[in-house]
Amino acid sequence: MKDLKYLAAYSIPLAVTTGLLLGGAWAYFTPLFAFLIIPLLEISLPKDSGNLPEETAERKTKNRFFDFLLYVNLPIVYSLLFWFLWNVSEEGYSLSEIIGFTLSIGILLGSNAINVAHELGHRTTRWERTLGKILLLPSLYMHFYIEHNFGHHQHAATDEDPASAAYNQTVYSFWITSTARQYANAWRIQKQLLKRANASFFDIKNDMLWYSVFQLAFLVSIYAYYGSTAAIVAIACAGVGILQLETVNYIEHYGLRRNKTKSGRYERVREVHSWNSNHVLGRAMLFELTRHSDHHYRAHKKYQLLDCHESSPQMPFGYPTSMVLSLFPPLWFRVMNPRIPSEMLK
Repeated sequence: MKDLKYLAAYSIPLAVTTGLLLGGAWAYFTPLFAFLIIPLLEISLPKDSGNLPEETAERKTKNRFFDFLLYVNLPIVYSLLFWFLWNVSEEGYSLSEIIGFTLSIGILLGSNAINVAHELGHRTTRWERTLGKILLLPSLYMHFYIEHNFGHHQHAATDEDPASAAYNQTVYSFWITSTARQYANAWRIQKQLLKRANASFFDIKNDMLWYSVFQLAFLVSIYAYYGSTAAIVAIACAGVGILQLETVNYIEHYGLRRNKTKSGRYERVREVHSWNSNHVLGRAMLFELTRHSDHHYRAHKKYQLLDCHESSPQMPFGYPTSMVLSLFPPLWFRVMNPRIPSEMLK
């Protein structure tokens, strides 16, 4: 029965569905649920730092139930997105409703599309990685797959990594630096991969080129079927999802830095280079993303197996609450800066 806790991840789609059915002021139900109700619940619920016994972990490795919970997000996300876009073109929403639902769908993209795509992007089977890329498509952020897997996991907690926030950097500054540098890095990595494969820029192996084509085709299709307003709204939804992702990126490594060895190279990524959170609600809703320290320690480890390392820096709140806190930089710095290990401060 404990495994059913991950059904909490579908509370966001349920909130979006409720809003779409009821309309009016309910268009804002999902933002209020995600960034007010959930943080209040998260603060009141306990933490769980326990790890799975080896025998239980072995059983859960083979249990396809945990994989199914990821796969089902694809039809859910696309169904709710196109339901909204159809309503935009046919129902005549007010401007207020469009804004509320755009925020709602954007939150859905951040939690049930990008977050799940991140987990699937680390899988060893090609079809699961492809499924992850399809989930990145509505957020127009398919380059995340390349930059995250071939860039971030090598350079996390260093100044070379755009997705690792610096000490005293605000989340608003980070949104700009991270999005711009990650996109540039993805192209740089792609060119390196093509060079190793002795392939040209227009070779079929140029995934970044394909991602650009797919994303453009996605928007053109929306324009053709639902009209210009829906296409603009789809871009706005993607923007909200991207900002949610980058806010998560911000809190995951904020202020943490790997030291350089005598050889001039960075020390290997360890459990101390990511913020960990054991708050049960955030863990379940984000498919254990909050146990980020162990994820970086063993990137291909499935979400249901991730452990808590006592040596990891611990967040005082869960990820949903911490995301809200990060939007108020003075308060964020006051809470988080004293928790950063002194040896990492530059």
